[in-house]
Amino acid sequence: MRLSRNQILAALTTTLLAAVVLLVPASRADATWTVKGGGFGHGVGMSAYGAYGMAKAGFSHKRILRHYYSGTRIHEVRKAHDVKVLLNVDGGNAYFSGAGRACGVKLNGKRTYGAKLKGSKIMLIRRSGKKLANCKRKLRTETDGKVIFKGIGRYRGGVVVVPSGSGGLNVVNRVGINAYVKGVIPNESIPSWPMKALRTQAVASRTFALSGGVDGRGYDLYNDTRSQVYGDIGTEYGRTNRAASQTSNQIVSYKGEPALTVFSASSGGHTENAENVFFGGSVPYLKGVKDPYDSVSPYYRWTVNFSNADMNARLGGYVSGRLKKIKITRYGVSKRVIWARLYGTAGQSKIRGDSFQYALGLMDRLVFSIKRGSRTLDKTTASQPAEMLPPGAGSGTVAPMGTSSLSHP
Repeated sequence: MRLSRNQILAALTTTLLAAVVLLVPASRADATWTVKGGGFGHGVGMSAYGAYGMAKAGFSHKRILRHYYSGTRIHEVRKAHDVKVLLNVDGGNAYFSGAGRACGVKLNGKRTYGAKLKGSKIMLIRRSGKKLANCKRKLRTETDGKVIFKGIGRYRGGVVVVPSGSGGLNVVNRVGINAYVKGVIPNESIPSWPMKALRTQAVASRTFALSGGVDGRGYDLYNDTRSQVYGDIGTEYGRTNRAASQTSNQIVSYKGEPALTVFSASSGGHTENAENVFFGGSVPYLKGVKDPYDSVSPYYRWTVNFSNADMNARLGGYVSGRLKKIKITRYGVSKRVIWARLYGTAGQSKIRGDSFQYALGLMDRLVFSIKRGSRTLDKTTASQPAEMLPPGAGSGTVAPMGTSSLSHP
């Protein structure tokens, strides 16, 4: 049995955690727990920092991609594809400008038009509210270029508006895959990184977008970490646009089909088999590999301290009585936790690796040691604002937050 794309995406979506937490002082003179680990994210597929390290070492983008996605090849698709990205779910009307034609009506690109839901049908209207056409179940602009979505931003491509199914409208950007990638690279990588790293991100992001998508109402991709972070034209850079152009139509394929090129921020030195993270069948090209160049990552190694009270509060739903000891009983091909045993004052219990990671708010489930001591905690808990998420935060990378004391050696 193999993991399907939908299974992996469902697992990625359900593991997203909030990226902002309250700063709560850890109690002093309490027994403490120290967890040492590495990485940031789910650890499957490509590591953004590892790709950066390989690029700095001189590896080509094709070599980097083949390293992370075992048994794949890089080639150009013959026909460019469009993707449909959900930008906003709006309860009222949706307005746009820059389009040349919609619903059989010629439009003035300098004027603003709107979509209005009337019953189950969408009406094309002027900004004044005057009806221009009945678009039936979908409004779609028929000429593409650059369009401005009022209140959202200026995007490449065209407009699609469909009923959301809950009384509102889904506002969607229909855009060519190569143009789409221009909006992803600067939001999933650092624009000043080596061009080889940016080209790597371009091909991985293009492939991910073409590998199946979600079955949404009028869309197949989200514009956030549920798919990939996709920004408007204002987020683009010349260097990242060149990376998109230099790899135009290139994708990663496995047996002739686009591979599911999931990626995360940092692997901690070794990626993991998909089945050990998403708990299903294996994916031939998503196998764990050594990732020594990820050592450039600021998330390569980390240490988290917990008070005894905090540890019991976090794991209280899994442990019997008060927590005495934790033992990792099964690791993946890396040191990522698959199963652990919790020893409590009232008995023993098991906890799965993903539940363990999310309960403790760890950056990754790559754990090297868990020790219990009795020293004083002098630090308060750490937090990381959402805007400080590292590159590679799309494709299901988990934001590692919790009321723990976090330090990077």
